[in-house]
Amino acid sequence: MKEMSIPKATARRLPLYYRYLKFLFDSGKQKVSSTELSDAVKVDSATIRRDFSYFGELGKRGYGYDVESLMNFFGKTLNEDILTNVALIGVGNLGHALLNYRFHQSDSIRISAAFDVNPDIVGRILDGVPVYSADEMVEQIKAQHIDVAILTVPLEVAQQNVDKLVEAGVKGIMNFTPVRINTPDDVMVQNVDLTNEMQTLIYFLSHYNDNSDAQE
Repeated sequence: MKEMSIPKATARRLPLYYRYLKFLFDSGKQKVSSTELSDAVKVDSATIRRDFSYFGELGKRGYGYDVESLMNFFGKTLNEDILTNVALIGVGNLGHALLNYRFHQSDSIRISAAFDVNPDIVGRILDGVPVYSADEMVEQIKAQHIDVAILTVPLEVAQQNVDKLVEAGVKGIMNFTPVRINTPDDVMVQNVDLTNEMQTLIYFLSHYNDNSDAQE
């Protein structure tokens, strides 16, 4: 997707389109219009058509989009045919919940290693995932060729764990901690602050009467 230079907002919507197309394909539907997609994924049809236009001619005027070919196209674009192993850093309450989640909406993402400092869980296998000591992080991530990590550690040790991930060669970090971490330019960070999202939702509920205003 980097070579196509598509907007980041479009890239964020691609998994949403892919999941719904997969649902349609599994239910036996053969074609779909941008209006039908719009109603289902709650993205206006003009935005959908613009998103799709970055990838060339994906549909036919008056016919719509072929569900199977479009699903396969976005699946390939999202590397759904390539298994990505992910490291989980921190197996507390949130970390354990992510192990249970198993990324059921994608068959191409798998947490293959977890790391923690708690001696009660280090050396065990939780939900099919081996838990290693944090001291083994650099060695194991390099050995397992892991490029992506999920960070769910206490905020006071977030940066030192990030430094280890960078040393290990990780190129993408999903940061669930409330702090903004520092990484080199070639390491991409996706910040997921659940408290911030909840506070934003509550603010919108208190200050906006029309839900569409809050979603823009």
